[in-house]
Amino acid sequence: MKQYLLSIYQPDGGTPPPEVLEPVMRDVEALDRELRAAGAWVFAGGLHAPETATVVRARDGETLVTDGPYIEGKEHIGGFTIIKAPDLDAALEWGRRLSEATTLPIEVRPFHGEAEG
Repeated sequence: MKQYLLSIYQPDGGTPPPEVLEPVMRDVEALDRELRAAGAWVFAGGLHAPETATVVRARDGETLVTDGPYIEGKEHIGGFTIIKAPDLDAALEWGRRLSEATTLPIEVRPFHGEAEG
């Protein structure tokens, strides 16, 4: 089975108010339980704000370390889920459901090779 990265793109800015965030978190937790029950869940995590990022670039024997995100934009990767799915269509369905739960865009991208087990 292949593994897929479901990247959650969230808008820059502060945390939404509780009346917005609480139903989203309930839906995400319910989907997480479904992913686990289906045997599709591998790993998930939320990320700190983009200003906590550090970019490391090695070129010609030199290392450049830069504070902040690699690119600036109005959205950033706020979290991710790694799943196992038999094919892209199945992974896209999980991505659709995650987008519905989070109300945010989800990028679905396959890893190289097959997942173990």
